[in-house]
Amino acid sequence: MMIITAILTSLMMPLLVVSAFNTSPPQSSSSVAKRVKSVNYFISRECNYKCKFCFHTQKNTNKLGIGNAKLGLQLLQHSGTEKINFAGGEPFLNPQVLGELCQFAHSECGMAVSIISNGSLIKSEWMDRYGQYVDILGVSVDSFDPATNALIGRGTGDTTKNQHVSRVLKVRELCAQHGILFKMNTVVCSLNHREDMNEYVTTLDPYRWKAFQCLILQGENAGGVNDLNDARELQVTREEFDAFIQRHSDQSALIPEPNTVMQNSYLLLDEELRFLDCSENGKIPSQSILEVGVERALSQAGFDDDMFQKRGGIFEWTRDRGGNNDSILK
Repeated sequence: MMIITAILTSLMMPLLVVSAFNTSPPQSSSSVAKRVKSVNYFISRECNYKCKFCFHTQKNTNKLGIGNAKLGLQLLQHSGTEKINFAGGEPFLNPQVLGELCQFAHSECGMAVSIISNGSLIKSEWMDRYGQYVDILGVSVDSFDPATNALIGRGTGDTTKNQHVSRVLKVRELCAQHGILFKMNTVVCSLNHREDMNEYVTTLDPYRWKAFQCLILQGENAGGVNDLNDARELQVTREEFDAFIQRHSDQSALIPEPNTVMQNSYLLLDEELRFLDCSENGKIPSQSILEVGVERALSQAGFDDDMFQKRGGIFEWTRDRGGNNDSILK
């Protein structure tokens, strides 16, 4: 009888943990489920690059233990999250944690899994072990010119030895080998807005290509006393951003996101599992979902669900696991 009781208690614990947060929720469960379908989780602010326009800078090296991180994923799952995107910082600085979270999110929570990385630390061994749990792997690609990448801070090496482009090509090939959908993210700034990337983009053939207008957030990259970056000189006008988009308009994967679209349409969780409210041009953290649950924390997130919908935030985010992706290296 004692053994049976222990088993039943063990099975009920996740439900008890989740239900403990659901007292007097500020929103209906159906409304919450609609708004948390896709969540971005910055597992750490640690990064090995020094991109000058970064708006999630290495202000600390905090990260949760794997148990609390998994509990956070369970809470999101019970609230309706269908896709989790792991980002940073550079998430591959913590490869074991990242791998375990990808496996847990896919196998235990039934979520689609994506990652955003700078591409510098992705190893074939990691892909062999954990690639099966990843649907989309996005790499930041701001230029295909080594000198421009060096000026941005994207990668290591001077203007002649910067290796970021070659690393991106290797990641693209790894994605093809493992059947993972390849995505590109580009920040359009004063250093790259005149560049023509069409030839390389056609070769890489991304599933999605996000182009973001360089965004300034107080407390991160606005040049303030507590900011680690000052990206004000890297800003581009809406006209300059639109000219970049027009130059690449034949790329069917291109998804342009100016500041007005991007700023509040992403549901962001920081390294403490707090939603980040960017609506006042900064980042104001909510209470942690581990402390108050997803519903209450979501009410503090400043998230624009309408803009999320308008920008196409819901798409086919689960890959074909039949292994039908072709290599780009013929």
